[in-house]
Formats: sequence, C-alpha cells, structure tokens
Amino acid sequence: MEERSYKYRFDRRTLYWTILCLLALALLGVALYLLYEGGYLSAWFTSFIVALIALMALSIPRRIVLSPDKVSIRCLLDITEIRTADIASVRRVEKSEMRGLLPLFGACGFFGYYGHFLDLRRFERIRIYASEWRNFVEIADVYEERYYVSCREADEFVEQLARYIPIRPESLEDKAE
Repeated sequence: MEERSYKYRFDRRTLYWTILCLLALALLGVALYLLYEGGYLSAWFTSFIVALIALMALSIPRRIVLSPDKVSIRCLLDITEIRTADIASVRRVEKSEMRGLLPLFGACGFFGYYGHFLDLRRFERIRIYASEWRNFVEIADVYEERYYVSCREADEFVEQLARYIPIRPESLEDKAE
C-alpha cells in the first residue's frame, strides 16, 4: 500500500484572522515605538512578538500523510505520528460539535487552528491541527487521546483510515448489543 497525502488549505476566515492579528501586532509595535522611543519596553515587546510569530509559523500544519502503519501530521517544524494500531476510532465531526473549546496553548485563527485545547463539555484536553474551522475528523486512540484534523477530503480520509484500523474485541461486543 502506498502513502496518501492530504494538504491543508486555508479558508478565507483563517486568512482574515491572520491578517487582522498581524495588523494589530504591527500597530501595537509602532505605538510602543512612538511612545517609548528606544526604551526597554519596545525592545522587549518586539523581541517577544518576533519569537512568538516564528514559533507559531513553525507549528503550522502543512499536510496529513496516511500510510498503513501510521498517520503523520506534518507541520513546518514538528511531526505528530499516530500509529494505526493504536487508533480506537475515527469519525467525521460536524462544525457544531466543535463549540465550547478553549485554547490552552496554540493558535486560534492565526495561520490556522492548532495546539492544545480544552473541551469544556467533556473537560478533556484535545489536540487540533486544522487550517479551516470545518471538515473535522476526530481520531481517538487507545490511550484516550483525541486529535482533530481538518482537510477538504475529510470523507475520503475517514474511509481510507478506517481500512487500516484493527478490529478490537470490545468493538465487536458493542456491535453485538
């Protein structure tokens, strides 16, 4: 079997939020420069914002690579791998189910939606790797970790990944009931 790659594509909402955030940070930087000319505050702010933007830019998800033995979520700097043998379930998630999420550490609209979020309905920490706030797929592993990814070919991704997930005895018992 060969690998299948699913690319992330930004939607308009993500692009608008990114531009808005960059403009707000630039305006704040210019205001600090004009108000505190040559001071430590403007130098600290500039260094902090440049480091923050660089860190966030390196964490942007670029593609999902699906192979028979693993799912790789590839960012510019990081690769998150989930072994298909460890996946308990995969399902398509509607946009309405994604309400009630609080970002703990990550981006919410700035070049996408990625990082660690708190699901306020279940009080669980989840991980999101999305370039648009739709076409979500939930991947739950046997360690009770939940990952949410988005791609325009979400139905195809779920179908392909379901082929590689092993059938577990407890899932057969659930179907028998």
